[in-house]
Amino acid sequence: MRAISLVNQAAACEVSHQEEADLLLAMTGIGKSFPGVRALDGVDLVVEPGEVHCLLGQNGAGKSTLIKVLAGAHQPDEGEIRWQGEPVRLSSPVAALRLGVATMYQELDLVPGVSVAENIFLGHEPARFGFARKAAARTATAALMRRLGHPEIHPDREVGTLSAAGQQLVSMARALAHDARLIVMDEPTAALASDEVDNLFRIVAELTADGVAIVYISHRLEEIRRIGSRVTVIKDGRTVATGLPADTPTAELVDLMSGRKVETVFPHRDETTVDPTTEVLRVEGLSRRGEFADVGFTVHAGEIVGIAGLVGAGRSEILETIAGARRPDKGTVTVDGKRLRPGSVGAAVRAGVGLAPEERKSQALLLDLPLAHNVTLASLPAYSTAGYLDRAREHRDAKATLERLELRPADPRRLVGTFSGGNQQKAVVARWLVHGCRVLLLDEPTRGVDVGARAELYRLIRELAASGVAVVLVSSEVPEVLGLADRVLVLREGHVVADRPADDLTEAAVLDCVMEGHVMTGSAHALDPEEAI
Repeated sequence: MRAISLVNQAAACEVSHQEEADLLLAMTGIGKSFPGVRALDGVDLVVEPGEVHCLLGQNGAGKSTLIKVLAGAHQPDEGEIRWQGEPVRLSSPVAALRLGVATMYQELDLVPGVSVAENIFLGHEPARFGFARKAAARTATAALMRRLGHPEIHPDREVGTLSAAGQQLVSMARALAHDARLIVMDEPTAALASDEVDNLFRIVAELTADGVAIVYISHRLEEIRRIGSRVTVIKDGRTVATGLPADTPTAELVDLMSGRKVETVFPHRDETTVDPTTEVLRVEGLSRRGEFADVGFTVHAGEIVGIAGLVGAGRSEILETIAGARRPDKGTVTVDGKRLRPGSVGAAVRAGVGLAPEERKSQALLLDLPLAHNVTLASLPAYSTAGYLDRAREHRDAKATLERLELRPADPRRLVGTFSGGNQQKAVVARWLVHGCRVLLLDEPTRGVDVGARAELYRLIRELAASGVAVVLVSSEVPEVLGLADRVLVLREGHVVADRPADDLTEAAVLDCVMEGHVMTGSAHALDPEEAI
């Protein structure tokens, strides 16, 4: 395969060739570990002045960690960073900015409640004799907005009142205000309309013509082919290809991203646990403007339905809408034949719908309260008599459920914030077991969970399904979806483009579907990446 040969050549020749081209940035052998996770395990990235260097990889491959190292937000455990041939240590985001590295994160880090100008010049306000020159900041902001093609965004406007696209422009203006030599753009088009994407690419072309380098992260291959100079692919925290041309065929890129060595053994899928005669959840024509459209599927008792797709495809929003946390513009959700009231969490909970959200610490758990209170939170009326809480029964039921889930130690009095990520996730699931849920919605259930705890959670999810619970699982890791689910929905930009039995799908086929937008119409096995070029 041509891409593989390029990888081998790059490993031996990349730096020597690039030294002749007066490199801007060279990251070599970058490693970074967190408790229970090896996020980066030898990443190399070489960037030339004036190029758009595209960084490609699946969700969880290590891209975000790498750019945080480059931005000074994380310190690498090993490896070297050289800037214009000289070794540097990016000890903080401020140090990176001073060097000339500006980062536009996918999750915008703007400060709500203050103006556009104040956000753009936060930390480096124009000053004279120690006094901030607000007029100068406003004038410079207006000039930046004209350069970005949006003079209508006033410097004094409160940034929180802007649309997502407007806030993206403010983030870009902040990068330009630092006179950056290298700008990292993480999924910059996720919230942009087509005309705004054209404007972004115009700005990128102007910047690179001036010698500014761009590290561009996107899952949209059409964007990479349109503006990219070279491509680096990382997988499982390692560089697997670098120096690839932007027009590298889809089949090669998908193979490089998906050819991982799967070390996790998923529990055996027992098809007899699914009761095709008992429909528990039905979703019909569910839509929310700008998030997802016309989503429909059913889940039977004992069935696990996985949802695969890129970040921003609408996966989490669909789960939250089913759970009543978001109100749909149209469409219906039915549980056990009863249509739920739209946008009502209470109605969903009473019908037996439980949600384990992606951000469990901020959205699901009360970290400063004991396990017992967290576990019985959705069932408090059942433990109350005349306004008094039956703490003895609460502790007894919580302890029994925690022991069933093998949460260690199963002490209902212990504060939930003192447990590991895997045990915290079990505490969220325990809440819905105590409540007696019919539908369990799991959003990124193994995020931040170590490998050993993952295996326990996989077993637990399978056991819950075997007991008759209808499970809907969202995960950024395609192997996880394919390994756990009986059936898989593939989302692209808010639309369902495939609904297939998991056994009929491959990781490469799913990746090709979500990145290139191909709709699976026949046998999923027939969707070979080579045929999709």
